[in-house]
Amino acid sequence: MAFGPLVPGAQIAEAFRVIETQTPPKAQGGARRRLRRPHRPHRAWAVAAVTFVTIVGAAAFASLPGLLIEPLHDPDTGFGWSRGTIGFAVSVNLALYGVTAPFAAALMDRYGIRKVVAVALTVISVGSLLTVWMTAAWQLVMYWGVLVGLGSGSMALAFAATVTNRWFVARRGLVTGVLTAAGASGQLVFLPLLSWIVDRHGWRPAAVTVALSALAVVPLVWLLLRDHPADAGVEPYGAKEFVPKPAPVRGAGKRAVTVLVKAARTGPFWLLAGTFAICGASTNGLVKTHFVPAAHDHHMPITTAASLLAVIGVFDVVGTVASGWFTDRIEARRLLAVYYALRGISLLFLPMLLAPEVRPPMLFFIVFYGLDWVATVPPTIALCREHYGEDSAIVFGWVLASHQVGAAVVAFLGGVARDVFGSYDVVWYASGALCAAAALMSLIIRRGRADATPVTPDPSAASVA
Repeated sequence: MAFGPLVPGAQIAEAFRVIETQTPPKAQGGARRRLRRPHRPHRAWAVAAVTFVTIVGAAAFASLPGLLIEPLHDPDTGFGWSRGTIGFAVSVNLALYGVTAPFAAALMDRYGIRKVVAVALTVISVGSLLTVWMTAAWQLVMYWGVLVGLGSGSMALAFAATVTNRWFVARRGLVTGVLTAAGASGQLVFLPLLSWIVDRHGWRPAAVTVALSALAVVPLVWLLLRDHPADAGVEPYGAKEFVPKPAPVRGAGKRAVTVLVKAARTGPFWLLAGTFAICGASTNGLVKTHFVPAAHDHHMPITTAASLLAVIGVFDVVGTVASGWFTDRIEARRLLAVYYALRGISLLFLPMLLAPEVRPPMLFFIVFYGLDWVATVPPTIALCREHYGEDSAIVFGWVLASHQVGAAVVAFLGGVARDVFGSYDVVWYASGALCAAAALMSLIIRRGRADATPVTPDPSAASVA
């Protein structure tokens, strides 16, 4: 998480064009407001489209780890490294992905979305490209684990949450679902392509493809993405009045830590972090990292297994968008409980479905699990917004950090379990049980308020010169 632009550049430019009018009487700070022509879509939808394409274009880095395990483990095609060693590099990537997210959200408040995302995509590209010349396991940890982890963390779901919070007042759940599904759309494109490249040409050309895909999105971000509705002279979608652009918030790191300390004093934060850690363990850490090698253990071709993982991405798009729609209408904590319970049931059945060929029960699992893959994201973001108000993007960044820590632990332990037991079965069963626990934890989360007071009442208090 490459598609090209969803619409031609000329059409995007036309969609973005606005005309000047008189400054509205109530506009604050002398800001000038531009009047959109009635028949044209709100500029927020164009920004959401650019964000979607950006996440899709950067999705390649998330598609490759599961395809690297077998080639790097095989002495003939790689280095003969153990699955635990490779899993450790992936776990570093996943952990940094999560830990970076809250700081990235704060940096977006300080420097703007466009600058942070452009730098993150460049770091991903550099890290992926350097793996082509690696000769030792520590280099895999450094290049793929550290560099790609830091870059991808800045492109994490906090990016989507920040865009949604700034540009939308209405339809937030739906937009969150669509932007979350962007990663799955990228997976749909890249997994079959990368698996074919790995199978036919080796893992190095696949790493180069990841690097080029991330780099190709940078011009799109720089030219078309805008940080705030005030930059385009419009109000947020669904807002009743113009909202001036806030001043940059200094002390991004201090603010992220301050928000964490205050959020950590509340019960809902720990319940959200705990459930989302299980979410990461049962998706990115388990299925995305280990499904392909687990299927290959049952003599299924890598390209076939990767194609099944891509099909999960197809239904993930449907499930996540639907989850966003449901989140606008149904209590978020009840949705989470249902999602985790269904996911746990599906994982308990998976060991019995793996076989050399694809059978109907496996296809049913792919569809069922795909609909639930990241359906948990819209209600989790909604609960953060209910409880933590304007600081919800940073709080969600920390909740996402727990998601990636859970993913990192299982990515590593899953490889170790395979080395020790010769099978992934114990990992599937343990993850199913964890999902049952997450369903119960979701129901304990108390209801928040739509107008929740921010965790940091005075942002300037968290600022440093």
